[in-house]
Amino acid sequence: MNTTQTEALIAMVAVLGLFVLMVAPAVIGILRDRRIDRQIRRARATLVTEPPGMPAASRPEHRAASPRHARAA
Repeated sequence: MNTTQTEALIAMVAVLGLFVLMVAPAVIGILRDRRIDRQIRRARATLVTEPPGMPAASRPEHRAASPRHARAA
């Protein structure tokens, strides 16, 4: 392997590294959105299938948001 090939290899690795750094936040955001959508669908399905006279003991407990998360809501 001569100098030109080594420089080309280093340049390719650098470009690939920059590509990963640029694409990673988008992929993370897409995965996060899909997880949130799945949670929303599950919550809607639970609300639709839950009978109206269901006792409070069998329903999941709803807690107030912590002060840290209350601003974001």
